[in-house]
Amino acid sequence: MVVNTAARNNDGVAEYAETLTETLRELQRKIATLWVINTQKDSLELLVDYLRAVPDGVTHVLKNKYFGDDIKFARYNDSKIRKQIEAGGGKSLTFPDVADRVTEQLYSERMPIEVAAKQMGIGNRAELNRWLIRVNEVLSAVVVDG
Repeated sequence: MVVNTAARNNDGVAEYAETLTETLRELQRKIATLWVINTQKDSLELLVDYLRAVPDGVTHVLKNKYFGDDIKFARYNDSKIRKQIEAGGGKSLTFPDVADRVTEQLYSERMPIEVAAKQMGIGNRAELNRWLIRVNEVLSAVVVDG
């Protein structure tokens, strides 16, 4: 199951984390979280809050390359939170960027990726397909068994 919440949903997570954790225990399931960060301090502060609220399972951090190359993520790369994530079996990965012209078309035309891969002009389709290959490579590193 995938849950995509709004940024700054820490109040909701804190309120329902215990219910989620207990339900997963009863179902004999583990939680795997993909936490996307930007280069700003608040994304790390929210991650710390999340880990405190949901201590079970494994959390992987995706550094969103939209905000820049890996060097721009020094705040995370040099942090205790990165060491904690990786010590708990999580991975620190870089999520690829896609050309602005592609995101603009996806957003402005409310076009699902599946449709865009067939209907965009050839240049945008090529860029979208390049990005999808990179996304698959990144996400395959965090595949959850069973």
